[in-house]
Amino acid sequence: MRSETVPPALPGVVSRDDIVATARSIVAQQEASGAIPWFAPTAGVPGHVDAWNHVEAAMALTVAGFGAEARRAYEWLRGVQRPDGSWPAKWVLGEVTEPGGESNHAAYVAVGVWHELVLTGDEEFARHMWPAVRRAIDFTLGLQTRRGEIIWMRHENGGASDHALLTGCSSIYQSLRCAVALAEHLGEPQPEWELAADQLGHVVAAHPEAFADKSRWSMDWYYPVLGGPVRGEDAERRFADGWDTFVVPGLGCRCVSDQPWVTAAESCELVLALDAAGDRDRALELFATVQHLRHEDGSYWTGWQFENRRHFPGDRSTYTAAAVILAADALADASPGARLFKEIAGRPLGPCAASDPAACGCALVTVARR
Repeated sequence: MRSETVPPALPGVVSRDDIVATARSIVAQQEASGAIPWFAPTAGVPGHVDAWNHVEAAMALTVAGFGAEARRAYEWLRGVQRPDGSWPAKWVLGEVTEPGGESNHAAYVAVGVWHELVLTGDEEFARHMWPAVRRAIDFTLGLQTRRGEIIWMRHENGGASDHALLTGCSSIYQSLRCAVALAEHLGEPQPEWELAADQLGHVVAAHPEAFADKSRWSMDWYYPVLGGPVRGEDAERRFADGWDTFVVPGLGCRCVSDQPWVTAAESCELVLALDAAGDRDRALELFATVQHLRHEDGSYWTGWQFENRRHFPGDRSTYTAAAVILAADALADASPGARLFKEIAGRPLGPCAASDPAACGCALVTVARR
């Protein structure tokens, strides 16, 4: 079953049929339960499922017109949410293999539900998912510190981990903004969520010492722009500082700075970040570049090891296909959700209004402390 959403196209790069084929490669790996693993079992090794990448894949399916499959994915997610609002970090073939709950995984359901509402206008679905979103955001904010960063994980024993992640918190910022918009749309405003988002955005933009050092990973470079806390001249400087470290001309964006490996998902997320920051020319160029990782069936190889000249790690992942579809949608401005990384409910997705958190209310947040 297909929804009425018209898949995006970028002439000379990808056609609508190409995008549909990429979406079909995701559907082909969706489990009977509705869960979407990173990849189907390959050589006896099954791919795992996590809530964040599962939601991203569902978003891509809706963009490409596979509405029924996306709804199956959301319904599965709703059904396996734990009472505290979290999801296990990993499942394999329906069995929980890593029970700890990650804050950015929980929060991302708000992005998916808001995206689904914007694309389909289905308010009944949004109301159906609202309790799950509310529990997930409450879980996430239960890991926010007094300074404002959000701790990465709550372990199975209930204890919190001892650090926050810049990439995760940048994603959570966008999730909180979507959650605020959803709450207001449904007539259940949550002003404390907005305060928490402002405080988090300030910490991401101005306090690198709040986060564990993961600077070798490209995601820590571009995610503060992608998630929204860093925009304008600060975004331009951030891109300039890391471009030669992470971008390999003619191939794409590295996963980590010290390995000869470019990945399609990181490249397409960087495309989204560039586009959101107004750097459309480089976004289009990078998106065209990464098409060398496209397989003939429409799926995408996860990465390319350019010294050994082989695909690495050797799989074609659903989250990679999803990132391609979302990037194509943003660049083509094809769907009502295409501007998700630029604005939410008509408001620009960007940093809080003042560099001083006290001046914009960030310091007033009192929700959920460790």
